[in-house]
This record gives sequence, structure tokens and C-alpha cells, in this order.
Amino acid sequence: MQVESGKKIILFDGVCNLCNGAVQWVIKRDQTDVFRFAPLQSAIAEDLLKARRIDASQMDSIVFIDPGMAYFIKSDAALEIARNIKGYGWAPAVFGWIPRSVRDGIYDLIAKNRYRLFGKKEQCMIPSAELNAKFLQTS
Repeated sequence: MQVESGKKIILFDGVCNLCNGAVQWVIKRDQTDVFRFAPLQSAIAEDLLKARRIDASQMDSIVFIDPGMAYFIKSDAALEIARNIKGYGWAPAVFGWIPRSVRDGIYDLIAKNRYRLFGKKEQCMIPSAELNAKFLQTS
């Protein structure tokens, strides 16, 4: 699968209401059209994780991939996403000094309870025709 040059990928839990809300938040602020998205439940996400030797069965976290550069999970992914959104570059400076173990502990606590707190969809979000180009598709 080929990703457009200069695009960065966010893999997210496609049935999680919190995750879908976060994706909508990012899309609204993605003024430079840098992000592409795929649900963790998709074959595309499985391929992307496998290529990076990430065990897909153990992954229920957000994954941020900067193709050819690096990938980030959990709180590091959230900070890297913020770094790439105009006006939110301060977030890594403010929260980055907090030890990863503490940030990820808070992240894990929210992730563990996300369905109970925010609900769950029966199936992955289907993007509108307008947003379809932002979601990675199998060809």
C-alpha cells in the first residue's frame, strides 16, 4: 500500500466513540491536509502494524505513523499528532516533560474504560463522501 508523499497516518479504534470523536477533532483542525486515517480493525492497519513489527492483537491504542521516519503509540502518538496541528505545537512542550510512564498510565486508564465511559459503535465509522479521501482504502 502506497501512502501519498508527505502524509502522516493515524490508526484508531474504529468502534470507539472517544476515538471517533478525536479523529473528527483532528480532521477539523487539519488545515494542511497532512493526516490520513484507518481504523485498527482494517486490513490496511494490520499491514501497517505488521510492517513495523507491532503485534496487532496487542494494539488497542492510537498509532501515529510518519512513513519512512517513525511510529508512536499511546501518549507519544497524541503528542506527535498535536505537534502536527497548527496552534497545538505547545502540547508536546507542556506535557512532554512528564515521564512517559506517567503519561501512558493515564492514557491506559482512559483507554481501559473508554467503552464504558464514552460508548462503542457496532461497526467502524464510515466517512462521508466529503471526508472519504482522508481515509486509507484498499485498492
